[in-house]
Amino acid sequence: MKIIKESVRENSSAFMQGYIRNADAESGHFKYPAIVIVPGGSYTHIPINQAESFALTYAAQGYQSFFLRYTFESEAKPLLPNPLIELANTIKMIKAHAVEWNIDENKIVIAGFSIGGHIVSLFNDLYDSTWFKDVAKIDDVSQIKPAATILGYPVINLKLGFPNDEEKIANWIDNDIEMAADEHVTQTNVPTFIWATTDDPVVPSMNAIKYAEKLNENSVDNELHLFHHGPHGLALANDLTAWNDASNDSHVAKWFQLSNEWLKEIL
Repeated sequence: MKIIKESVRENSSAFMQGYIRNADAESGHFKYPAIVIVPGGSYTHIPINQAESFALTYAAQGYQSFFLRYTFESEAKPLLPNPLIELANTIKMIKAHAVEWNIDENKIVIAGFSIGGHIVSLFNDLYDSTWFKDVAKIDDVSQIKPAATILGYPVINLKLGFPNDEEKIANWIDNDIEMAADEHVTQTNVPTFIWATTDDPVVPSMNAIKYAEKLNENSVDNELHLFHHGPHGLALANDLTAWNDASNDSHVAKWFQLSNEWLKEIL
């Protein structure tokens, strides 16, 4: 396995880091699915160790794994849509290097957690919209279309409980289209797996519920899992990402197996 690190935008601190396995002639694996992790961090930072744990855990499941370090609120005003453009550039780069990196370009998954879920859910809504193609300078939607989306305890709509800070929101957006992912779902959204805990004290689980409702209304394949208890930011919910006893929860940790089973059915 080799580790790569590539800039995804000029004059920006944004980059993607990838964990690439070689083709395995003995097993007949010459192309692998890929996954791009978009971590949380309230648009102020990303937890690098957690992002690496996500990527390596998916790598162990046979994915070429990447994580995105997107632009933070201190680096651009307004912040959005910069992270969405950087996600588009990441997918475009992965598809452009699909042969070199042993990737099946038709099996690229994007996974967003917490505020990373805001980026990923909006991207799922808007990747083929005229507005986004213009701002991201995309000519061909096939260059950036993912195959599936995973959302963990996602921020979906900034009016649904996070953050409770109008000034901060004003620094993030200059267009209402960038606020509410549940309001922009269409029939071209890609299949989506969502999980959250019902008593999340930071990002209310209603975010996940509202998004699933809109996917259903638009006949988009989706799977929603609500676990009855758990703090925000559970990540893998195991000892690799736990920061206290409550964040090491074997019951909630089942989301990872469930998401992999779902991906195997749809990819």
